[in-house]
Amino acid sequence: MKINAKTMPFDEVQKLPKLKHKTPRMPSALLAAVVRVAVEPTLRKIKFSYTEERMDLIGKNEPCLILMNHSSFTDMKLAYGIFYPRKMGIVTSVDAMSGILGKLMRILGCTPTHKYITDVSLLKDIEYMLRVNKTSVLMYPEAGYSFDGRATTLPKKMGVLLKRLGVPVVTVITEGAFARDPLYNMLQIRDVKVGAHVKCIATAEEIKQKSVAELDALLDEAFSFDNFAWQRDNKIVIDEPFRADGLHRILYKCPHCGVENKMEGKGTKITCKECKKEWEMDEYGQLSAVSGETEFSHIPDWYDWQRECVRKEIEEGNYSLDTKVDIAVQVNLDGICMIGSGRLIHNTEGFRLTSDDGKLDYTQSPTASYTIYSDYYWYERGDVIGIGDTEYSYFCITEDGVSVTKARLAAEEIYKIAKAKNKRPRKQEKQ
Repeated sequence: MKINAKTMPFDEVQKLPKLKHKTPRMPSALLAAVVRVAVEPTLRKIKFSYTEERMDLIGKNEPCLILMNHSSFTDMKLAYGIFYPRKMGIVTSVDAMSGILGKLMRILGCTPTHKYITDVSLLKDIEYMLRVNKTSVLMYPEAGYSFDGRATTLPKKMGVLLKRLGVPVVTVITEGAFARDPLYNMLQIRDVKVGAHVKCIATAEEIKQKSVAELDALLDEAFSFDNFAWQRDNKIVIDEPFRADGLHRILYKCPHCGVENKMEGKGTKITCKECKKEWEMDEYGQLSAVSGETEFSHIPDWYDWQRECVRKEIEEGNYSLDTKVDIAVQVNLDGICMIGSGRLIHNTEGFRLTSDDGKLDYTQSPTASYTIYSDYYWYERGDVIGIGDTEYSYFCITEDGVSVTKARLAAEEIYKIAKAKNKRPRKQEKQ
């Protein structure tokens, strides 16, 4: 999939009309029917089926908040396979709603938002869809696709939102969607059956009775999945010869020699080009060293170790990212503007992005967001780090040898550390 793009200097980008807020549209029943027909071949191909739990507690036309995990581009197709003909408004990222497709998505009931940015208007839009349009609302609370087959970091205190909305909450957790099309695997589709579990985790009355902490716990439980463990435990065979292609995007640091960005996932193996150690990825998604010790057989364990390493770097004052990038800017739904090359710096002070021509100089504090947008092979342009505010989205397309995975991990850990420092009580000054 590609995105509309044009080249122009940043000072010209600043003159473009900004994204104007529009009231969410009532979803078109006709277009929803067309979409449902269009997704049917995919649903048949993946032999899609789903199970339900406590869904009889929600009225057929009762508006509810649907929270779905995000594994691949197939997710929206699955949602229509589950909920059609229930009317749904869908919260969608601004980059996904660019161009003509975005206009159709508006008619379908989609409303755009910026990823990982506090947006008061989005909350009002969700309330409008639920209370005025009287439609359900589909959201992907992770906002970005899963990297390691587990939930991407969720916003804190989602329970506050649930209390405010006061409508039934439904979770949709897929099984097989990640295994079929993991983000790291270069858009190569595997032959995997896909299913989902659909559960009403709280009715409107239960929302009133439960505390914010209890609602957060329900969400944490629902989003505690592990797709690689699911594949292993259920003996799901993925024997495609390209199953390890791109695996270095997740696993960028060698656990044997400790060198970063020298890993290469290709075929059925991931190899460190520095120390030459190899690991084989078996048909159940598990790793084993070709020779010597298998440090991590389970990919999420390797991923967690990398997070620990990043945390240690930060605490010891050794973490920094300073790299050349190609910069794309989005200000409206017409597409992205390529403004040329620049420099992205990330450290405990946050992000700083500058363009080579000196026309852009953007800074973002470490507490601006609990995570950042990172993506692999973004719209077929390259791996990307996304930052920005409610007016401008900056997509930094990185050079080879830069891990956007590490940048995300670092941003999350720096945020945690900064927030913890802000919460510490100040010592009283001596009189």
